[in-house]
Amino acid sequence: MIRKIISIDEEKCNGCGLCVNACHEGAIELVDGKAKLISDEYCDGFGDCLPQCPTNAITIIERESKPYDEELVKQKMEEKKAKVSPNPMPCGCPGTMAKTIERKQLSVNKKVEVKDEVQVKPQSELMQWPVQLKLINPDAAYLDHPHLLIAADCTAYAYANFHQDFIKDHITMIGCPKLDDNEYYTQKLTEIFGKHQPKSITVVRMEVPCCGGIVAAVKKAMLQSETIVNYREIIITTNGEIKE
Repeated sequence: MIRKIISIDEEKCNGCGLCVNACHEGAIELVDGKAKLISDEYCDGFGDCLPQCPTNAITIIERESKPYDEELVKQKMEEKKAKVSPNPMPCGCPGTMAKTIERKQLSVNKKVEVKDEVQVKPQSELMQWPVQLKLINPDAAYLDHPHLLIAADCTAYAYANFHQDFIKDHITMIGCPKLDDNEYYTQKLTEIFGKHQPKSITVVRMEVPCCGGIVAAVKKAMLQSETIVNYREIIITTNGEIKE
């Protein structure tokens, strides 16, 4: 049959993955760094993915294709949901153990003597462990009513004063929106927001397009959990500066 369906221009695609999260039918996946329509039967032709594409690589066309199969889509999404709900690791890895880190003098940096000069030695401002979003227990006590920092993991390497400017006085969660599953992020953040009612949410991302996935996951989780709090978003350039 001839019907409306998406078409993806691989030359324009930058592999950001935002269309993957925008497609509610799971019709798009990243293959070798490019967005691909994996099956005609998964695409309903409505084009929810189009507004999310920063390079205009996706268009709606009419062509011969298999009809949209809603039952097949439901089966696929159930399988995907099962994959992003991993069972607890049986090994009891110490790296996943929730821990609050007490900082007696968070605002005071240590001083060291170097050749008769006093220099300031930066101090860690991290308030909990673990920090990787995949490893954080949604029931951890340190998540109760926190100021949350949700950051793309490259930001801490790019921005020199990350601890003092962002981590300080925040519970920190990090992840990579390009390499990880943003749908899993959305589900986990929805659970955390709903259970613990954060006081504020700060999102720090890099300026590269693929980093927008972490913003999309946070905003979607806020909507799904009906979380209304102070929200701010900071973009870090690849030169290590805050983008105005």
